[in-house]
Amino acid sequence: MSTRRILTALGLVVAGLLLVVVAFTTWYTVDESEQATVITFGKADTTITDSGLHFKLPWPIQTVAVLSKETFSLSFGYKQDKSGELVSFDKETKMITGDEYIVLTNLVVQWKITEPQKYLFNSEDPKVILHDATSASIRSVIGSSTIDSALTDGKAEIEAKTRDLLATLIEKYDIGIAVQSVKLQDVELPNAEVRAAFTAVTDARETKNTKINEAKKYENQKLNEAIGERDAIQSRATGQKTARIEQAHGDVSLFNNLHAEYAKNKDITRKRLVLETLEQVLPNAKIYIMNDTGETVKYLPLQQLENSPLPPVTEDEKEGGGDN
Repeated sequence: MSTRRILTALGLVVAGLLLVVVAFTTWYTVDESEQATVITFGKADTTITDSGLHFKLPWPIQTVAVLSKETFSLSFGYKQDKSGELVSFDKETKMITGDEYIVLTNLVVQWKITEPQKYLFNSEDPKVILHDATSASIRSVIGSSTIDSALTDGKAEIEAKTRDLLATLIEKYDIGIAVQSVKLQDVELPNAEVRAAFTAVTDARETKNTKINEAKKYENQKLNEAIGERDAIQSRATGQKTARIEQAHGDVSLFNNLHAEYAKNKDITRKRLVLETLEQVLPNAKIYIMNDTGETVKYLPLQQLENSPLPPVTEDEKEGGGDN
């Protein structure tokens, strides 16, 4: 075989290889949960956020770095081993509070890649920088907090301050990531006896809050009952007021009518009032007839006469009735 034929065969092989490289390196796909950066001769060129099929210049002119859009988690102070057990790093989690107590603190940081070009080229390892910034932030916040606040009701405030400080540091480092949230997993004391004492304090505070809530509930219940009773009394008083006013109006009308009759005939009206009053005051009284000197003359059992039947009239009384 001649040298010319060998060179021709080698040329065809190289051309075939180049065609294969071009065929397999001029296109790439981006999933909906991904983003990509096109790198031209080692320099970031374009960021692709749209999903689908895309084309580029063949390798080695252009390459593509595909990164995730999803949220990542950074565990600080612990990690899980292969069996799923939590492994704590005591040296990393030990911190000193503002009142000089040692506490063990671990947390989780949620973060995302927001600028792929900066994430790829502005730092050698952005995750290491994020870890160190997290350590600096939580230590700074714990160092300005009291032991009581760190172990009880100040955790939410510590989380918020840590997140703000960490976000500020990451923004200054300009490594293309953004902090989404910071969640304290646990803050505890290294000594079991002291830890039990603080647990007792926490339980006492919870009991206190429970009693306060129960007292407020009882107070509101009694207050509502008192308001209801007050409204009922006011309603009854209003009804009695209206009834008495109407009764007074009726009494005034009756008196005016009586006064009009009295003005027409005073003597008869006066006697009538006396008799009606006697009937009301003495409904069952026995009547005595007195003479002018005040002595009793005769007792007339008028009620018995009214209730007993009259004797029958004889024939003689009928015949002599006209003479009388």
